[in-house]
Amino acid sequence: MQKLQSMLQDTPPEVLYAMAQVWGVNADKGSHKELVKQLMAVMLQPENAAQVWDKLNDKERGAIQMLVANKQHQMLFLQFELLNGEIRKMGRAQLERDKPHVQPASVAEGLYYRGIIGEGFEQAATGLRPIVYIPAELITVLPLHKTSYSQLEVIAADDLPPENPEPPQNLTPLSPEEVENIRLADTSIVDDMTTLLAYLRIHGAAVVDDDFVPAEVERILPYCLVQDERRLAFLLGVGISADLIYIQDGRAYPGKTQLQPWLSAARGTQLKDLATAWRSSIAYADLWHVPGLLPDPTGWSYNPVIGREVFATFLKQYAPSNEWWSLDDFIELVKAIDPAFQRPGGDYDSWYIRSASGDYLRGFSSWDAVEGALLEFYCQGPLHWLGLVDLAEDAVRLTAYGRAFLGLAAWQNPNIKPDNIIIQPDGILQASRRVPCVDRFQLARFTLWDKRSDPYTYKLNATSLQQAAGQGITPAHIAAFLKRHQDNKPLPPKIAALLETWQGSSAVTEVTFEQVLVVRTTSKEILDRIYDNPALRRYLRSRLGDTAGVIDGDQWEALQQALADIGIKVEIV
Repeated sequence: MQKLQSMLQDTPPEVLYAMAQVWGVNADKGSHKELVKQLMAVMLQPENAAQVWDKLNDKERGAIQMLVANKQHQMLFLQFELLNGEIRKMGRAQLERDKPHVQPASVAEGLYYRGIIGEGFEQAATGLRPIVYIPAELITVLPLHKTSYSQLEVIAADDLPPENPEPPQNLTPLSPEEVENIRLADTSIVDDMTTLLAYLRIHGAAVVDDDFVPAEVERILPYCLVQDERRLAFLLGVGISADLIYIQDGRAYPGKTQLQPWLSAARGTQLKDLATAWRSSIAYADLWHVPGLLPDPTGWSYNPVIGREVFATFLKQYAPSNEWWSLDDFIELVKAIDPAFQRPGGDYDSWYIRSASGDYLRGFSSWDAVEGALLEFYCQGPLHWLGLVDLAEDAVRLTAYGRAFLGLAAWQNPNIKPDNIIIQPDGILQASRRVPCVDRFQLARFTLWDKRSDPYTYKLNATSLQQAAGQGITPAHIAAFLKRHQDNKPLPPKIAALLETWQGSSAVTEVTFEQVLVVRTTSKEILDRIYDNPALRRYLRSRLGDTAGVIDGDQWEALQQALADIGIKVEIV
């Protein structure tokens, strides 16, 4: 608790003069230190405190009662001003002219210039943030019993930051009858990350900011178990943070140092690595992915780690560890305990976030639309995707992995017997989710993929062997790999003959036919400009001469838009 002496010592001299007039102290004699000493002596006399109290109006007394009721007898500065009005900071001349200690413009201003409340700072996860407090000694001498709490209820009914003097110890568990539409968590994010890493190993993928470009999303999603664009963006961000993915020249590729260890690890460890990467990720900014929120890309600062850490702390402290609990109740609890959990200094006005309708969401009145929506997204997005919580209608439940994430239990690695890859005579290869990720990653590199299926289905043929050759994978490597999954038994004749033929020809293709889309310019200078610009060159392949080049895959629409953005008109022939 803050002390009266500390408050007075930190008060500007001009404000001390105003306080001295309120408390009947002669401020014209002695030093600043002496004035503090005199005020201390006078303010701690109960009869003097009673006289000042009697001159306060009901709103001022209600504001004092609110602070007294709060834990540590303090409140965030911005919250207090929202409740009780602005405190104008004045110099000596303005003080003598406006006399805020006699005719204050607001409740907060009257209490400040009369010396009943002080300003300070507290340490929070978001850093130092300003607070308003009542010194502990004043609470003992003010006749607080003269005011009931009825006025406090009227003030607290406004749409303003609530305060809870004694937060609940935990959320009330829901009964099984209250839980509907259950969606159990799983570990499919490990499988989809493996698929994504294999795709990036073969093709790479274009990215803009923190997401894949739309054309890449259309190509990747059909191979994922969960076909959710937001989840795919999450895989990219977490993959970067876990050193499984890196970005170079606007394209994503699988990492090098952590790729093999992660693919080879047990599933529980793989999940732990992804969850830990999300918890500390700067690459993935959660607010940018909350449905209905449109944060401006520049002009303000956002650290996603702060909100996640406080969120995890609240979960650990208040959520039942083995039972269902209400998500709405949890959001309201956070709003009551620490509404500024992700805002440095408790500032609700400096962030530039728009709603889907384009309106800026500012002030505490937007808390539910921003902070409330973020807390909901944490649970229904990252935590569920990572297998840490089960979901239901307005209900959440921690899984065993979720309890481990919060430090309530150890991470588990269930003893799951791995499956072999099923090898069919016609070159169809099937891999269940029990096939080790490292093996399915390798399998995906030398085969053609079927769309999402269970089990995963791949095709080995001449085209896939050509793809493998481009990655330095030889038919001998493939034969050894497949035999291991067939307990070293001979491969089916058709597959063996295919690999033997390619081994003998060194997998060299002498002639290729290829359909391509050509970009043609009116001058060599324009084509040079395009190929010299990394943001444009990524959509292209080789040049065909001074005024023509090959567009990469189906990137023509993206290239058309990029050229239009720099003023180059495109005609489609």
